[in-house]
Amino acid sequence: MNLFSTFIVAVLVLLPGRNCDEHNHKYKDEDEVVLWMNTVGPYHNRQETYNYFSLPFCPGPKQHISHYHETLGEALQGIELEFSGLDIDFKVNRAKEAFCEVQLTDEHLKTFIYAVKNHYWYQMYIDDLPIWGIVGEIDPDDNSYYIWTHKKFDIGYNRDQIVDINLTSESKTKLVAGAHISFTYEVNWTPSEVKFEDRFDKYLDPMFFHHRIHWFSIFNSFIMVIFLVGLVSMILMRTLRKDYARYSKEDHDMDDVERDLGDEYGWKQIHGDVFRGPSNALLFSALIGSGYQIAIVTFLVIVMAILGELYTERGTMMSTSIFVYAATAPVNGYFGGSLYSRLGGRRWIKQMIVATFLVPVLVCGTAFGINFIAMAYHASRAIPFGTMLAVTCICLFVILPLSLVGTVLGRNLNGQADYPCRINAVPRPIPEKKWFMEPTVIIPVGGILPFGSIFIEMYFIFTSFWAYKIYYVYGFMLLVFLILAIVTVCVTIVCIYFLLNAEDYRWQWTSFLAAGSTSVYVYAYSFYYFFFKTKMYGLFQTAFYFGYMALFSLALGLMCGTLGYAGTSYFVRKIYSTVKID
Repeated sequence: MNLFSTFIVAVLVLLPGRNCDEHNHKYKDEDEVVLWMNTVGPYHNRQETYNYFSLPFCPGPKQHISHYHETLGEALQGIELEFSGLDIDFKVNRAKEAFCEVQLTDEHLKTFIYAVKNHYWYQMYIDDLPIWGIVGEIDPDDNSYYIWTHKKFDIGYNRDQIVDINLTSESKTKLVAGAHISFTYEVNWTPSEVKFEDRFDKYLDPMFFHHRIHWFSIFNSFIMVIFLVGLVSMILMRTLRKDYARYSKEDHDMDDVERDLGDEYGWKQIHGDVFRGPSNALLFSALIGSGYQIAIVTFLVIVMAILGELYTERGTMMSTSIFVYAATAPVNGYFGGSLYSRLGGRRWIKQMIVATFLVPVLVCGTAFGINFIAMAYHASRAIPFGTMLAVTCICLFVILPLSLVGTVLGRNLNGQADYPCRINAVPRPIPEKKWFMEPTVIIPVGGILPFGSIFIEMYFIFTSFWAYKIYYVYGFMLLVFLILAIVTVCVTIVCIYFLLNAEDYRWQWTSFLAAGSTSVYVYAYSFYYFFFKTKMYGLFQTAFYFGYMALFSLALGLMCGTLGYAGTSYFVRKIYSTVKID
């Protein structure tokens, strides 16, 4: 298989599409409507899910539809659709009828009791609309365990399309060893005025996401941006104007005091070292290239979510993110490869490989570790071998070649160093300075304001991912993304200006780490959220939460660090190209 055909296959796998056994959302009278059973699991551990029939439920008598074949995004999210076996036809009402019976053996009894004690919920789908139900409940009077054995479906339709589904669980049955439990269902069809494009609105929670605290946080962050940009402009422009005036004076224009002071202090003194390459240039350029790619992927996915309402389709957000990440691999190669070339790096192939696989290896390594725990739990989150093989093929046959193309373009189009100042052969010693000018202090301080601009939005994002909320306000997210970018750049420029004024030219790593330290605060906030805002428990959920929150924080750190470095790099080149250097 050649490279082109491999890319086409990967695109077809990644694109969120329909399989041959899915309907086009339009039905004729008495057409078959499929009820898919998805997963079941504890209510407080949303990610700890299992196959619906892992509990001793029984399917209906209808057998002619096989297992649903998931897209890549669905497989990675642990979606396992199994045909329910229930006979449902479009606009055909069904009175209450039994579809199967289960005898409670000791093992079945223990399984059901465990599920009821841990508040197990299950999820189903009809025509891509999710339905949730609870397995059972505990009677507080006699501490007995009951399960719901009857499913009543009230389905609304608008002409030839399904627009609304409601499930009512009835017939509470006590769990007793040896009992025969009969499961029943009924279906009622009613016309509805809901439009098909609005049918997902009932799952959204505008009272939560449009709460005045959310609006206030956006407004507060916006005011912070205005204040910060104005403050940066005022401080830097006034300070730099004085510096420009002093440094641009001809020698005969200076008085004795100024001539004595001359070039003994300030950011001009390090003009021969400020463009000296950072230590470990290969890793630094790989991080910058990955950060550029993550920033562009984030922006594109948010825009696609705004335009396409990706949250309404199973696994679409995940599939789209993977596809966009693969397609933007040349961005990583271009920016990382060109930077490495300007820094004088010679092992460009090694740099390209490190930059290409840096993020995928971290993600796959974390997922692989969590996968062992998921397999031990027999959870649906366990990633199948075929899915892992597909992701590996995407990295090797799609991302790597595209990164190579970007690296070659970057080295040839933007790989020549054109610094405004000549670099000294011998590094200038860094003088002692006050403690608050040290990079070890500047780095943690640099992430405080960027985190402050997004931490309210973090609560809504965390709640949507770790609880039963669907995040749909991507317009808010886009605004917060832009605010974060502006605040990060402004704060990093201020930090680096003070660092340079202290005659410390180690600004590249400092700018990246100062902006990237935002991720440390986000990860610390995730601890607070886990212990005080959730009721999660168990090894699987804890490992899943902190593992993927570490990846989220790392990606955020790479993005913020790259934004901070990019803004600071432009600032440094600007000030040193404006001032006359002797």
